[in-house]
Amino acid sequence: MIRLLQGIMTVSLLLLLGGCSIHYSATGASIEPGAKTVNVRFIENRAPINNPTLSQNLTERLRNKVQSQTKLVQINEEGADYEFKGAVTGYSFSNAAVTNVDQAATSRLTVTINITFVKRIGDKKGYTQSFTRSADFSASQLPSTVENGLLENTILPQIVDDIFNKAFANW
Repeated sequence: MIRLLQGIMTVSLLLLLGGCSIHYSATGASIEPGAKTVNVRFIENRAPINNPTLSQNLTERLRNKVQSQTKLVQINEEGADYEFKGAVTGYSFSNAAVTNVDQAATSRLTVTINITFVKRIGDKKGYTQSFTRSADFSASQLPSTVENGLLENTILPQIVDDIFNKAFANW
């Protein structure tokens, strides 16, 4: 009787564990098993004030992130399993901290990107969302001297991580 009970428990446990599956990834990205392609479209710059290289840099960084962190292949045509499209909608400089009524101590560069992520495989749950990041710099510096450094070293890496994580890490 005890052997029969042990046998039933063993078979039940094997059936239970066999029905479960967990997908692990070194990057934390959750990609549908049948997904093979991605189309990261050129991200247009529609902000009233803009940096002429921002769209190209942002698009390339997102493409590189997806290709280096997943096994997806970039294609430039309709019907990819995953698709990113979007636009830069905000780009502004502002005062972040004031030391005196007439003088700013810190200035801030803020960039906003609106992204639509289309998922044509699996649960097909995409998203449309705005991502905003900013970086502060000393108000004694000219924006033109710090702008590219802030974009390349702080703002773009953070925005690309946010977009990627929202699409593939369910954040």
